[in-house]
Amino acid sequence: MGFPQTRLRRLRNSAAIRRMVLETRLSTDNLMYPVFVTGGMGIRQPVESMSGVYRYSVDTLGAEIDEVVSLGIPGIIVFGVPDPAHKDEKASAAYAEDGIVQSAVRQIKAAHKELLVATDVCLCGYTSHGHCGVVCPTTGNILNDPSLNLLARTGLSHARAGADMVAPSDMMDGRVRAIRELLDREGLEDVSIMSYAAKYASAFYGPFREAADSAPQFGDRRSYQMDPANSTEALREVAEDIEEGADIVMVKPALSYLDIIRKVKDEFRMPVAAYNVSGEYAMVRAAAQKGWVDERSLVLEMLTSMRRAGADIILTYFAKDVARWMREG
Repeated sequence: MGFPQTRLRRLRNSAAIRRMVLETRLSTDNLMYPVFVTGGMGIRQPVESMSGVYRYSVDTLGAEIDEVVSLGIPGIIVFGVPDPAHKDEKASAAYAEDGIVQSAVRQIKAAHKELLVATDVCLCGYTSHGHCGVVCPTTGNILNDPSLNLLARTGLSHARAGADMVAPSDMMDGRVRAIRELLDREGLEDVSIMSYAAKYASAFYGPFREAADSAPQFGDRRSYQMDPANSTEALREVAEDIEEGADIVMVKPALSYLDIIRKVKDEFRMPVAAYNVSGEYAMVRAAAQKGWVDERSLVLEMLTSMRRAGADIILTYFAKDVARWMREG
């Protein structure tokens, strides 16, 4: 039957009925908060292109983590920002036992055992050339297979420090298997892997590269990150990571790739994460500061769209704001 027997507006007439028929729910439980940790002491350094986001030294990180926990956010992901003097061609600071991420994880888990701590496993922030793998000295090509051992060693060092989850973001073929096999061999089979399974070579990453000091010193990352025009390839990438042992698969970025999130969820029926990336954050925050948009309404609409597309977990710099808004009702 159609109108007038059917009047869909009857299900929108009151706040109560709208709540009862709500199809997609966004909760604090869906959120993961990214944290940038740097070297030195006494540092709480604002990221200029990401208003409200800071780099913390390990000694100043505690108050930030305390706030995250107090807001009921269940998990964080830690990114390391080493001193430029500690970067080299083999990213040795990435897998150093006393590295920035490793030290931060130990401190966080000592204070908050209940907080899920994930770590970004990549080499770009630790290499002198800014790429996510080993570079061939003669051709400048990014070498896949020699990079796998370094990535696995990085994941292992994070897990040994106490990370609950490691998240390889490099997009090298075979890195999930390399990490999973090494973790299992070292008795760390309970540490989970959240793979950046469909990570696109996106223009939305600009502010992050300032925050993490990880811009490539030559060329770009299109030889290993995905072409934004491709979707079938994304399903192949996700399938490979699942076969290699990924427990959660991620689509990055989120906002322009809702169709990919939906396809991944429908195809594989396993936990899917979406990364609401730095460029998405910076655009909304800048427009809100100009008074051009209602930040709260826009952020909640964006994140709800990611949930509606199929994301179970949303990595977002808005996590603390959303948690506060949820408490306010």
